[in-house]
Amino acid sequence: MDKKEARLRRSRKTRAKIAELKAIRLSVHRSNCHIYAQVISACGSRVLAAASSLEPAIRQSLPNGGNVDAARRIGQLIAERAKEAGVDEVAFDRAGFRYHGRIKALADAAREAGLKF
Repeated sequence: MDKKEARLRRSRKTRAKIAELKAIRLSVHRSNCHIYAQVISACGSRVLAAASSLEPAIRQSLPNGGNVDAARRIGQLIAERAKEAGVDEVAFDRAGFRYHGRIKALADAAREAGLKF
C-alpha cells in the first residue's frame, strides 16, 4: 500500500462514521500549492459552503496558497460562509491527512471564527 492508498483508506473510514452520525461535514483537501474546504450537507448531496486558495480575491491577498497562512485564511472564510448558510456545528473530515500543519491551522481558524466541531 502506498502513501495515497493509505490516506484514502483512512478517509473512507472517517466518512463512513460521519455518514452514520448523519452530521454536516467540513471536508478539507490539500495539495502542494492550494487548500480547499467544503461544508457538505448531512445527506452528502449538497455543498452548503466552499472556500479555496484558488479564488481570485484570496490569490491577490496571499502570494502562496500552499502554506499555513493561506490555510488560516481559508478556515476563517469557510466558517463565515457556513454561518451565512445557517450551519453552526460540523464534523471535521480531514480526508485522511494528518491533523498537523495546514490542516490544523485551518481547523483552528474555523473554530476561532465560531464553527463548532
